[in-house]
Amino acid sequence: MLVYLGEKSQFLEDVLNGYIDNTIEQQMRSVLSRSVGISEKRSWQHSMMYMSQILHDPDIPMDAGIAIEFSIPQSAKRVDFIISGLDDEQKHHAVIVELKQWSEVQPVENIEQLINVGTAKMTQRVRTRFQGTLQTTVHPAYQAFSYKTLISDFNANVQDVPIHLNPCAYLHNYENTDANDPLFLPHFKEFIDQAPVFCRGDAKKLQQFIKQFIKTGDKKQTLVYIEEGDIRPSKSLQDALAAMLRGKREFMLIDEQEVVFQRILASAKLCNEDRRKRVFIVKGGPGTGKTVVAINLLVQLIRTRIYCAYVTKNSAPRNVFEVKLVEGAMKKRDISNLFKSSGAFVDAQENVFGALLVDEAHRLNKESRFGPVVRGENQIKEIVKASHLSVFFIDEAQRVTAQDYGSIPAIKQWANYFHAEVYEDELSSQFRCNGSDGYLAWLDHVLRIRVTANTTLEGIDYDFRVVDTPGELERLIREKNEIDGKARLLAGYCWEWETKRHPEKAVDVTIGDFAMPWNLSGDRTFAISEGSIDQVGCIHTTQGLEFSHVGVIIGEDLKFEQGRVVTDYTKRAKSDKSLNGLIGPARKGNLEALSVIDSIIRNTYRTLMTRGMRGCYVYCVDAGLGEYLRGVVNR
Repeated sequence: MLVYLGEKSQFLEDVLNGYIDNTIEQQMRSVLSRSVGISEKRSWQHSMMYMSQILHDPDIPMDAGIAIEFSIPQSAKRVDFIISGLDDEQKHHAVIVELKQWSEVQPVENIEQLINVGTAKMTQRVRTRFQGTLQTTVHPAYQAFSYKTLISDFNANVQDVPIHLNPCAYLHNYENTDANDPLFLPHFKEFIDQAPVFCRGDAKKLQQFIKQFIKTGDKKQTLVYIEEGDIRPSKSLQDALAAMLRGKREFMLIDEQEVVFQRILASAKLCNEDRRKRVFIVKGGPGTGKTVVAINLLVQLIRTRIYCAYVTKNSAPRNVFEVKLVEGAMKKRDISNLFKSSGAFVDAQENVFGALLVDEAHRLNKESRFGPVVRGENQIKEIVKASHLSVFFIDEAQRVTAQDYGSIPAIKQWANYFHAEVYEDELSSQFRCNGSDGYLAWLDHVLRIRVTANTTLEGIDYDFRVVDTPGELERLIREKNEIDGKARLLAGYCWEWETKRHPEKAVDVTIGDFAMPWNLSGDRTFAISEGSIDQVGCIHTTQGLEFSHVGVIIGEDLKFEQGRVVTDYTKRAKSDKSLNGLIGPARKGNLEALSVIDSIIRNTYRTLMTRGMRGCYVYCVDAGLGEYLRGVVNR
C-alpha cells in the first residue's frame, strides 16, 4: 500500500511548503491506521529535504512518479522512497531508495570469526547508533535489495508488465572516510554491487543513478501498477525452489509423510478454489518428519502459485533450512522471504497468505515480543487470521520454556473463532535415532517423563553411551565429526553466557579442565556451521534440527537422589529466560509452577538427547545421575 503518491512536481512543492511530514503522517493514519512518533516525523523532515535536493536535477522529469513509505502487502516492511518512470525504450522502471540518517557505523563484534564459521546472516549486518546506543542492524544495501527481491518475487504486475526495480541506499549524513570504512568492508561487496550505497557528498552520483533508468515521466502509472499487483509467486522463484529440492535425500518423503503431504496439498488447493478457511494439525514426535513435510509443502505450494511461508518461533530451523535449500545461482537472500518468524503476523491482513506452514508449533508464544515491547494479541490467532490454510506441526511433549503456548486445544479454539474447518493427522514412524521408537520410549521411561514398557536398550540399534568426563565426551564427538561434519556438543542451560555480554572472554561452559564457549551469538546456523564443533549448542539452536551424533552435557538441574530422577531449577543459569514467570511462584511453593518447571527441564534433555540420528553420548555433572544412567544402559 502506498502512503504518499504523487509526481515530482507535487513532491517538490510539498517539501518547499514545509508540510511534507504532516502530509505523510495524515496518509499513514488514513492508509495504514498507524500513529506516528515525533522521531519518525523528524526523520521525514530531514530525509525529504535531502531527496528534494536530489530531485531538483532538471533531467529527472517533473512528471516522474514519487512514492513514500510503500508498505509491502505481505510483510511488515516499508520502502522509504520510490521514483518511477520510463527508460528510452519506454520500459517501466522504479528506483527504490533506502534512506538512513546514520552518521556512525561500526563493524559487528567477532565478524571475522563469524564469517569463518560460516555464519551467513551476520555478513549482512553492521552496528550503528540508535537512540543513544549502538545496535546491530541490517546493512542498508542488503535491506534495499531484499525489498526489490520481495516485490519482484510476489507482485504479479511487476512480473507481467514488467517493471524493472533498481535498489540503492542513501546515507545523507554519513561520510565515507577511507578504504577501511566499516560500511564498505569486503564482505558487503556482494550486496553493494546489487544496491549501490550513496553517502554525504554523493548527491550527483545518486542523481546519475536515477537518470540511468528514468528518462521520461510516467505520471505515476508504474507506481499504480505496483500498488494494484496481485500477490503471486514468480515463475523464476517456483523453478528455482523445485531445483533446490531435487536430489536432496534429506528432503525425500517416505511412507506416511507422503500421505500427509498429499492431504495437506489437497486442502491448500481447495482453499485456493473456494476461499474458505481451514486449519490442519499434524502431530508427531521427534524425528517423524514434520519438518521434511513442511519444507516439501513450501516448495510445492509455491510451484502451484499459492503464496505461502514456512514459520517457526525459533530462528535456528529457519536459518538452517534457508541455507540447506540454496543451490546453484540461487542465493539465500532470494528465498529468505519465504521463512518467517511466528511474530511476523501481528499487522498482517486477513487471508493475505494462501498457506502458512508452522513448524515446531508447540514453541509458539501467546504474544509477540520485539525486545521489551509486547505486540499483538495471540500468535495462533494472528496466523490463522492471515492465511486461508494454516498448518500446525506439533509435538506437545517438546515444551521447553514457560512461554511455549502452542497446544492442540489452543489451535482448535482459534480455528473455531474464525469458523475454519479443522483436520488432524499424525506422523508416527521414527526416522531419527536409527528409526527406533524403542529408544524414545526408553528415554521417556529413564527420564521419568512417562512410564513405558521399554526399561532396557536391549535389541535397540542405537549408540547410547554414558562417559566419565566432559573431555571424553568432546573426544568422541570430534571423532564422529571428522567422519561427516554432523556431530555436535550440546548442554542444558546451567552456565551463564558470558561471551555474549563480554566477547573478550573465551569460554562459558567450564567443568574442571573442560572449557568451551556457548555457540557464538551471531552464529544463526550452529547446526551446519563448520566452526560450531568448537562451541556448545543449547536447546534454542538445536530444537527442530538433527545431527549424526550428539554429545549432551547434563547440568546440575537434573539429578538422581534417593532413588529418583529429580530436577533442580536453582541450578539453571540466572540469565535463562525459559522459566520466566515461574521462578517466583516456585519459590513460594506453588505446586503448579513447580510441576511445569519439572516438565520443562525433563523435556529439554529429552529434546537434546533425541537430536542424534545414529548416537547420543552423555556426561552428567551429577555423579549420581551418571551412575544411574550407566546402570539402566547395562541392565
